[in-house]
Amino acid sequence: MEARLFQEIQGLSRMTVGELREKYIEVFGEESRSFHKDFLRKRIAWRIQALAEGDLSERARRRADALANDAELRIRTPRKPVETDMAQEISRISTRRISGGRDPRLPIPGTILAREFQGRDIVVKVLDHDFEFEGRRYKSLSAIAREVTGTKWNGFLFFGIDHNRGTGFKAKRS
Repeated sequence: MEARLFQEIQGLSRMTVGELREKYIEVFGEESRSFHKDFLRKRIAWRIQALAEGDLSERARRRADALANDAELRIRTPRKPVETDMAQEISRISTRRISGGRDPRLPIPGTILAREFQGRDIVVKVLDHDFEFEGRRYKSLSAIAREVTGTKWNGFLFFGIDHNRGTGFKAKRS
């Protein structure tokens, strides 16, 4: 996802319900019956992405329809859910880290890291060996944080990346 597109979608969270309803008309061409802010925000974000990056292919739509037609519709949950063999499946799965030159704390390439700093949206794209910010490449997140703030920052702290004890990263939510 492009930084501009990401910023547009981020901007939806700052809109009021009235503004979201106007934006809904703009992207869908019809009025929404909903006044639920989260619903409107998610639908508009989906539509903006679909218009920018392309919607589902016709083949994927047919497959989704076929799957939906074959699915059982359950109105109520069963009183006593059947225990699955999931615990056995999980115990058979082994997890190992593939050693490589990449810092294991970093998100996978293609991930967009974003935060607001002093009223400015900071959007960074994680690449294979470096990072892209405002069309320039940086070797570290700390370099980007230093560029934005003018002072030394730990890049992981600046972008809210938690090292979660060697199991990868976990983005903090505020």
